[in-house]
Amino acid sequence: MLAGPLSNRNPGVWKMLTVAVCVALLGYLQAQELQGHVSIILMGATGDLAKKYLWQALFQLYLDEAGKGHSFSFHGAALTAPKQGQELMTKALESLSCPQDMTHSQCVELKGQFLRLSQYRQLKTAEDYRTLSKDIEAQVQREGLREAGRIFYFSVPPFAYADIARNINSSCRPGPGTWLRVVLEKPFGHDHLSAQQLATELGSFFQEEEMYRVDHYLGKQAVAQILPFRDQNRQVLDRLWNRHHVERVEVIMKETVDAEGRTSFYEEYGVIRDTLQNHLTEILTLVAMELPREVNSSEAVLQHKLQAFRALRGLQRGSAVVGQYQTYSGQVRRELQKPDDFHSLTPTFAAVLVHVDNLRWEGVPFILMSGKALDERVGYVRVLFKNRAFCVQGERHGTSEQNPCLPRQVIFYIGHGELGHPAILVSRNLFRPALPTQSWTEVQDRPGLHLFGRPLSEYYAYRPVREQDAYSILLSHIFHRRKESFITTENLLASWVFWTPLLDSLDREVPRIYPGGAENGHLLDFEFSGGQLSFSQQQPEQLVPGPGSAPQPSDFQVLRTTYRESPLVSAWPEELISKLAEDIEATAVQAVRRFGEFHLALSGGSSPRALFQQLATGHYGFPWAHTHLWLVDERCVPLSDPESNFQGLQAHLLQHIRVPYYNIHPMPVHLHQRLCAEEDQGAQTYAREISALVANSSFDLVLLGMGTDGHTASLFPQSPAGLDGEQLVVLTESPLRPHQRMSLSLPLINRAKKVVVLVMGRMKREITMLVSRVGHEPKKWPISGVLPKSGQLVWYMDFEAFLG
Repeated sequence: MLAGPLSNRNPGVWKMLTVAVCVALLGYLQAQELQGHVSIILMGATGDLAKKYLWQALFQLYLDEAGKGHSFSFHGAALTAPKQGQELMTKALESLSCPQDMTHSQCVELKGQFLRLSQYRQLKTAEDYRTLSKDIEAQVQREGLREAGRIFYFSVPPFAYADIARNINSSCRPGPGTWLRVVLEKPFGHDHLSAQQLATELGSFFQEEEMYRVDHYLGKQAVAQILPFRDQNRQVLDRLWNRHHVERVEVIMKETVDAEGRTSFYEEYGVIRDTLQNHLTEILTLVAMELPREVNSSEAVLQHKLQAFRALRGLQRGSAVVGQYQTYSGQVRRELQKPDDFHSLTPTFAAVLVHVDNLRWEGVPFILMSGKALDERVGYVRVLFKNRAFCVQGERHGTSEQNPCLPRQVIFYIGHGELGHPAILVSRNLFRPALPTQSWTEVQDRPGLHLFGRPLSEYYAYRPVREQDAYSILLSHIFHRRKESFITTENLLASWVFWTPLLDSLDREVPRIYPGGAENGHLLDFEFSGGQLSFSQQQPEQLVPGPGSAPQPSDFQVLRTTYRESPLVSAWPEELISKLAEDIEATAVQAVRRFGEFHLALSGGSSPRALFQQLATGHYGFPWAHTHLWLVDERCVPLSDPESNFQGLQAHLLQHIRVPYYNIHPMPVHLHQRLCAEEDQGAQTYAREISALVANSSFDLVLLGMGTDGHTASLFPQSPAGLDGEQLVVLTESPLRPHQRMSLSLPLINRAKKVVVLVMGRMKREITMLVSRVGHEPKKWPISGVLPKSGQLVWYMDFEAFLG
């Protein structure tokens, strides 16, 4: 009788054979996966960036990956004619260098291989792109390879992106099963709108996972180490990396060179768009973001970065100071053929104060600064920790590890400066950091070298074992599909949402003129208080732009006059809001000093939003702990509804300040699951609360607005309720949806110690003129009935509302 099948005779052997076959098959499949051909097409192959960095980075990628299973071809592409283009490209490739640890013969051999794999081609028309695609397919077929993917590197101006993208998508996209990666260089737009348009355009040709937006600072070794450093030292930093221990964070990029030869670019972008909106903001997010559980997860890192972007507090005009080196306008006149009386307003220096509105970083200032023609070339991120110790003994007693009074800081030293190379520095009195020993090594002490005011010996200092160019690192990440080092569309737009309002507000700002280099002295020093940043020194008169400078809005002073026989303050919008915020704070401080509390009633609508933001971000001395906040009026919608005045107050003020919850008094418009039902007596309930808490029902300050129909609060011409009588709080009808409202009555408003009416915008000009001529006619024009019996009425109007 014949033996049974192998599986019946010896199940164990059969299982082992199955495993062996599977392993062999898997190995075969992996080998097949690796035996793929990668084509890299460098657009703009004869440009400056390509010559200085990109060809060298591509050569380094070849050195790192050759022999690991992939084959390569490198295509330099441009609009230049083939013969001239090939000559320019050959010249660029001659300057390629090998790593120091490579022998001369190895270098010559590998460089020769790379040159043979690199060829120039003109890419101008759709047919050129089709020819390139066919040539790649023919090469792969001829050499018996499988095409793995194509990388297109756009080293061209952004205005060329759309045409190139269209041609790639229609004529040079690889076939099924082959990946495509498109690499894009900044600038990515000029503001939020242009960035959105560019993103939409590119999104019509490429999928999000195919696009790699390069910020080369993310490839700098010290910057690339921020997240790994935080992860490797998580146990120590978890308790230190927060508002309780961090005094401030500085993200700095200083240059000694000026903008000569690049003034056309600088006139369009300026220093904020050139470095702060991208390089420095990206670095800020690496410091500020919550650390993912897995820092190697691209998706997790990018999501946490996006959350950090969204937590950035909006910038005000007072959040920044700007400067311009003295010879810049002359360079612009020469290079761009401008008239002799032309004076540029483009900043070449900027410092910006940023706050992150979350529990970890509340109140911690992040300082971003960059400029040209400064005293040194250096870049660094400095996390300075609070120090509450006072040492009686002098510094010479004890070692730096034992001295709690020395500064405590972690510094990611990006490069250049006195140190001359990338480094990570940690104060010895803070903790000994853990770093990967295969890639970072301790720096030997250099007697006499001081960094940030302390000798190098007082730091645990580490430098890379092997210094690498940022583009080499980023190209390796592109090749290996590591997206965390690049900027997604969502993160890009979040950054522009943050920066665009500040850029708009600085558009006509006259920058401080500085001589450049060491002669700047202390001219650019700045200081910050609350949310405001200002230069420490007054501008010397001789450095102010000469004749021919156009007068700017900021040159006009705040205008003081009268309106309807009451004081009027008029100014440009930002100055007006700033002045009003100062006056409200002064009133609050005085009331708290005299009575122990301040009762402030606030109107809703759009006009006060800028005021709320100014109070939240620029007035940290405001006595919020002793302030009661009331509403002047409310729409009859749930308090969580976006149309609710309370919701607007919450979004723009309450969430940014610390007011005891029992000092916040929303109007009770939503009772018993009904809105403003008379039988629920919400108006009477609010009136009783005011009578119980506000002495004589007399608010310290009431903020009102004025509608284009002359209404104020929710007192409308068509709804005479609340214009007279004994009621303190009334239900009214608005001509606009939602119709039902609750409002303080005119008699209650007129009991206030001070009433402020804020009127802004060109749309208010007509009603402003009309109300200036009418008498006391509250039934026609409710605003005309505002006249405190024993208090003061002050009007605050911007120039557009007052002068048209």
